[in-house]
Amino acid sequence: MKRFLILLLFPVLLSAQGDLHGTDDVKWLTNYDKALKKAKKEHKNVLVYFTGSDWCPPCKKLKKDLFETTEFSEISKDYILLYVDIPRNKDLLTKEQLKHNYELASKYNEKNTVPLLKILDSKGSSLDEYSGYSMTGETQYHIELLKKHQ
Repeated sequence: MKRFLILLLFPVLLSAQGDLHGTDDVKWLTNYDKALKKAKKEHKNVLVYFTGSDWCPPCKKLKKDLFETTEFSEISKDYILLYVDIPRNKDLLTKEQLKHNYELASKYNEKNTVPLLKILDSKGSSLDEYSGYSMTGETQYHIELLKKHQ
């Protein structure tokens, strides 16, 4: 009986050990026009995140070290978030979404750098950017960029 009880409680215990600073309330848009429309309506800047979700190790690490933190969750409330993924596995996105992302990359990420954080105003004009991630867990420069344009 004790083993049965332990087996029942095991998933609960595992979930309690999850990433305590992770957040689920950060919502990313994937459509540029909708992001700009929302930015105009809410008088906010747009944070565009260019990533290669299935092939870029720094992108994967930045997701954990920055985007899944409570600090980012708080800062992100001052932005409209736009997620632009350029995966190598083309089956991860619809053809329309992939085309949309490539068009955004050609307009705002000419060097095809990932990860790239780009700040746009509500009219789509570039305000600032920060590219790369050293994978050391140090996100100070990313945070400074975001706080600068809140």
